[in-house]
Amino acid sequence: MTDTAARRPAYIREVIDAGNYGTVEKPLTIWERAYRIEALRKAVLLVILAGAWQAYALHLNNSLLFPTFTETIQALWTNITTLGLLEKVWMSISVLARGYLIGLFLAATLTVLAMNTRIGRDLLEILTSMFNPLPAIALLPLALLWFGLGNQSLIFVLIHSVLWPVALNTHAGFLAVSNTLRMVGRNYGLSSLRLVMKILIPAALPSILAGLKIGWAFAWRTLIAAELVFGASSGSGGLGWFVFERKNDLDIPGVFAGLLTVILIGLFVEYVIFRRLEQRTVVRWGMQQ
Repeated sequence: MTDTAARRPAYIREVIDAGNYGTVEKPLTIWERAYRIEALRKAVLLVILAGAWQAYALHLNNSLLFPTFTETIQALWTNITTLGLLEKVWMSISVLARGYLIGLFLAATLTVLAMNTRIGRDLLEILTSMFNPLPAIALLPLALLWFGLGNQSLIFVLIHSVLWPVALNTHAGFLAVSNTLRMVGRNYGLSSLRLVMKILIPAALPSILAGLKIGWAFAWRTLIAAELVFGASSGSGGLGWFVFERKNDLDIPGVFAGLLTVILIGLFVEYVIFRRLEQRTVVRWGMQQ
C-alpha cells in the first residue's frame, strides 16, 4: 500500500479556488452612493419644492398674490441688508429663548414633583388636561391686560405653549421606564432626585427630546402669531411684526421673505441643533435609529 493510498480521504487537503465560491459585492454607482447621503436627498427635495414654487408663481403671474421664489430671495436679501430684518429676528429669538427656558424649568419642576409624590402626579395630570388643549394665543388678551405692552406678555404665552407638551412628554417617558431600571437605582441607594437624574432621564431621553421639539415648535409659531397682534398694539415687535408691516405696505415679496425666514430658522433648529443632540445621545446609545 502506497503512502497516498494509506491516507484517509478525511485528511486529504484540497486546494480550493476561493474565487469560485462566495459573492463579490458589486461596487455602488455614483447615484447609489449619493442616494445614501441623507443631507443630499433632503437638499434635492428642497430644490424641487423651490422649483415648484417658481413654476407656479410664473404660471400665476401676479406678484401681489404669489411672488416667485427668486423675487422672495431678492426681497429677503434686500431686507437683510437695508431694512434690519436680522434685528427683528434677534428680537424674536431673544424673547423666545427666555420664555422657552422658563417653560422648561417649570416643566422639569412639575415632572420631578409628579414622579416623587402622588399629589404631584395628580396635579400634573389635572393641569395638563386643563391647559394643554388651550391655545396659547388665546391667552394674549389676558397677558396684555395683566402685564401690559411689553415682552412680559409674550413670555407669558410662550411659557404656556412650552410648559404642557414638555411636561406631558417627559412624564410619559418616565412612566415608560422599566421597573428593572428603577430597582437597580434603588439598590444602589439613590435618592429620589438622583434616581431621576441618573436613571429616569437617560432612559426616557427619546420622549424628553420629542417633548423639547414639540415645545419649540409650539413656542415658535405662537411667538410669530403673538407678535402680529402685539406688534399691532405696541407699534413694534420682532419677526411677526415685520411680516405685519410688509403686508400693510403691500410688499408681498417682503411678506414671503419674512415667512421664509421663519421656515429657515425652523429648519436650522430642527436639523442642526436637535438632530446633533439626538446623534450624540439616543442614536449613539442605540436607543433610536
